[in-house]
Amino acid sequence: MSWLYALETLRHAAPWLAAIFSVFTYLGGEAVFFAIGLYLLWCVDKREGFYVLSVSFLGTVVNQTLKILCRIPRPWVRDPHFTIWEGARAEATGYSFPSGHSQNAVGVFGSLALWHRKRRAALIVFPILAALVIFSRMFLGVHTPADVFVGAGIALALVFLIYPVFSRERGPRALIVWVSCLLLLSLGYLLFVLLFRFPADTDPVNLAEARKNGWSLLGSVSGMLCFALIEPRFIRYRTEAPLPAQIVKLLGGIALALGLKEGLKPLFALLFGTALFPNAIRYFLVVLAAGLLWPLTFPYLSKIGAKKAPPQNGQLSSQEE
Repeated sequence: MSWLYALETLRHAAPWLAAIFSVFTYLGGEAVFFAIGLYLLWCVDKREGFYVLSVSFLGTVVNQTLKILCRIPRPWVRDPHFTIWEGARAEATGYSFPSGHSQNAVGVFGSLALWHRKRRAALIVFPILAALVIFSRMFLGVHTPADVFVGAGIALALVFLIYPVFSRERGPRALIVWVSCLLLLSLGYLLFVLLFRFPADTDPVNLAEARKNGWSLLGSVSGMLCFALIEPRFIRYRTEAPLPAQIVKLLGGIALALGLKEGLKPLFALLFGTALFPNAIRYFLVVLAAGLLWPLTFPYLSKIGAKKAPPQNGQLSSQEE
């Protein structure tokens, strides 16, 4: 905690630094990972998109399992006199160890750096962004050095372990097998947090958060499996498109997915109350909409900004006629 106390003093002396690092900390959040994953899947390369998503989803299973097994409280819970940057409290849910934001940042930006390792800029920019997220979690007071470095280490290991699965082109069956394995791991984690008899000192709020994440993971990976089963056979969308079309694809799709994700939340709360299992349905529908429904519009959206083909020799344009 001594390192955090030193950062606390600096944060009080220069609150503008905390405001800056509170921006960087969002790079490790779910929304950024969500947007990057969709951008890769829709506009760049499905294989790269699945690689980044796999690192993140598998990392979440490992992260959440360690959190509920170790049950290490947040720094301000361990020391009531310690203060944090209040703007970071809302996303600092669950147990402290290991850091989910740090793991997400290293997983996403580390995957991108490895995938584009032949580009010098990628080997510089992506590690810097990950390092800024790691430092921001400590500077804002929501994680200890042990939290962030273990989370980062787990993500880095997954980046290299999973890369061979996607390093070369494979058939659709290989992707189905891979996502099925992810689904079994997600189901195993959910059954663990639902059925395991945790000690009496386990915080009920944090346990509920772990179970909620379990349902959300199960729904998300189930949606990914549907994508792997259906898209290569019946949709086969192309990621290439003119820049204006790519912008519409990305912004429109993110708006649809986030709107569905947030819009279903109050509806399910009205229908199911405080039950946690609707999170699986909600995330399943979001992934299904993002992976299968929205790409149905790509052949039409790809015409946005496309250059018109010149008239063939011997043909007159409508104006010349």
